[in-house]
Amino acid sequence: MISIGGVIGTGLFVGTANSLTQGGPIGLLLGYTIMGSIVYCVMITLGEMISYLPIPGGPIKLAERFVDPAFSFAVGWNYWYNWTITSPAEFSAAVVLINFWNPAVNNSVWVVICLVVVLAINMLGAGAYGEAEFIFASIKIITITSLIIIGIIIDLGGGPNHDRIGFRYWKNPGPFVQYNGIEGVKGQFLGFWAVLIQAAFSFLGTEIVAIAAGEAKNPRRNLPKAIRRVYIRILLFYIGGTFIIGLLVPSNDPHLKLAGETAAKSPFVIAIEKAGIKSLPSIINACLLTSAWSAASSDLYTSSRALYGLAISGNAPKVFLKTSRNGLPYVAILFSASFSLLTFMAVSASAGSVFIWFANMTSVAGLMTWFGISVTYLRFYKGTQVQGIDRKTFPYYTNLQPYAAWWGAVSTVTICFFNGWNVFLKGEWDIANFITNYILFITWPIMYFGARFYYGTKPVAPEDMDFKTDIAEIVADMYDDPPPKNKLEAFLQWLL
Repeated sequence: MISIGGVIGTGLFVGTANSLTQGGPIGLLLGYTIMGSIVYCVMITLGEMISYLPIPGGPIKLAERFVDPAFSFAVGWNYWYNWTITSPAEFSAAVVLINFWNPAVNNSVWVVICLVVVLAINMLGAGAYGEAEFIFASIKIITITSLIIIGIIIDLGGGPNHDRIGFRYWKNPGPFVQYNGIEGVKGQFLGFWAVLIQAAFSFLGTEIVAIAAGEAKNPRRNLPKAIRRVYIRILLFYIGGTFIIGLLVPSNDPHLKLAGETAAKSPFVIAIEKAGIKSLPSIINACLLTSAWSAASSDLYTSSRALYGLAISGNAPKVFLKTSRNGLPYVAILFSASFSLLTFMAVSASAGSVFIWFANMTSVAGLMTWFGISVTYLRFYKGTQVQGIDRKTFPYYTNLQPYAAWWGAVSTVTICFFNGWNVFLKGEWDIANFITNYILFITWPIMYFGARFYYGTKPVAPEDMDFKTDIAEIVADMYDDPPPKNKLEAFLQWLL
């Protein structure tokens, strides 16, 4: 359930508003489709490694084994930063959603409530987090599926106003948006490219199943199941969802502007209101709010485990190794949660603007994480070849390798390199935007080569890669799932 719906968050429900205004319905759909292909390749790449070695620390420890301890250092701290800063983005989006009902209340009230809920879930341990995510993910899956069905009905004229929309908004205001008023194909392409970064933010967290692997039951059997179902989320929820949004809401609707003075709303809520459906917008908004809490909870869980994994590797202070009696890394949780206080920026500025700031900051970090996973796999793949290991014996493998890993590595670096293109447009130079867009792209090689110099490490040779440590314990913990007693149990076993 974490794989299918655990990290569907405000990037899809709220962030698509900004993407639609920048790229138009076709730019939005193309951006999410291309990013979906990258995410799928990254997931099958990570899935092969993590189902074979489901160890605490996930991609951070895998990078240490198969690439270089210094590479693990760079991956780990980038990963921690990514998820630590994503939490304020989700909280800011939650404030945007709450303001739908009562914008008069000071935003600090909603920030505190959201923080308390998320911190409580994580401090109760992995079991409580898992149960909460199962409930939250179920709500999100039901919500997004319902929204797609409702969207189709509204588009075909089944709403109270009986307005058959069809592809009206693809014609007027048009399939693409001329970015920043730039005419022709150039302006349309720039609008589409602007969507890619927001799409990356929406997909962030797909790899969380790898971090959860160290605390999951029967991971060698359950992780391959989770990986094989990732395409369902990409095709149905993201690509299907953005297609419906492009049909229902014109790209020039003023309520789509998260950074504007209007009361920003989710595109789904805008569409339902336009159709004249009473009460449903509030119900949908409440469901979307739970998705913000869920995503923020996942962010804190992931960032704390990443910090714990860094401490295990000796790349973070040992104080983060402290755990409670049941193994909860409470110091890492509290330290990571403290950065969520950045959400109070939404008190003095528009919550929508704050959401955009954090979304842009974390998108590059997420893309660099996917780059690290792809590079780790390419070394992992080389190691299996040199050591004569048959990948077909692994719990999960795919014939798309190593091409999928190459697509993941090359595409993520390319998108990051051109991420801040808008500051180079005439009259658009802004030093703050330039730093926000490129700081992580610049600090990644600094962290890597700095760690190599400081620790005196070197890349692991393919013949020296460790494919055996921990395998005996992992295999010993495997067990067959009990056979289903009826058709319902058989369906649930297939689904989950």
